Amino acid sequence: MGKLISQMMVSIDNFIEGPNQELDWHVVDSEYNEYAEAMLYSVDAIFFGRITYEHMAGFWTTDFASEHSPVIAEKLNQLPKVVFSTTLEEATWSNTSIIKQDIEKEILALKQSEKNLIILGSSDLVSSLTELGLIDEYHIIVNPIILGSGKPLFKGLGSQKELSLIEAKTFQSGNVLLRYSNKN
Repeated sequence: MGKLISQMMVSIDNFIEGPNQELDWHVVDSEYNEYAEAMLYSVDAIFFGRITYEHMAGFWTTDFASEHSPVIAEKLNQLPKVVFSTTLEEATWSNTSIIKQDIEKEILALKQSEKNLIILGSSDLVSSLTELGLIDEYHIIVNPIILGSGKPLFKGLGSQKELSLIEAKTFQSGNVLLRYSNKN
């Protein structure tokens, strides 16, 4: 069976974006890009919620993205992408499909097909899938910043979820990658 991974950048105080949806605090350097490239080569498809999909599609299809992060841009544009949304009517980014209902059934079918899947960002989707017990592994990259306020990583979970630490890696930039597996 394939696995579903959630990958998210957070501040030390557990926010995924600033109070005005700012992401300008993300520490992205060559060492982070090496991690991101390896991660993208290990998966068969990418999952998004609508908001993250729209941000990513708007950036990774640009000449700027291709010039500054060519390997990541190529892989993101090439991989199959799935957007889980009840409101998105059309997906214009190459290799993208939209799933509007039966999310749990669709994800279980993809995992049964031995595909490794990753959710990039998309905290609302991550919270929903965490509640359903569908995420197998969490990659949380803690950035060396305190935002003070913003949107928290996990919102609205109904119960405690136990995880097991797989790896902790410190980057020279001060980022810390924490990899956890779900104890389900």
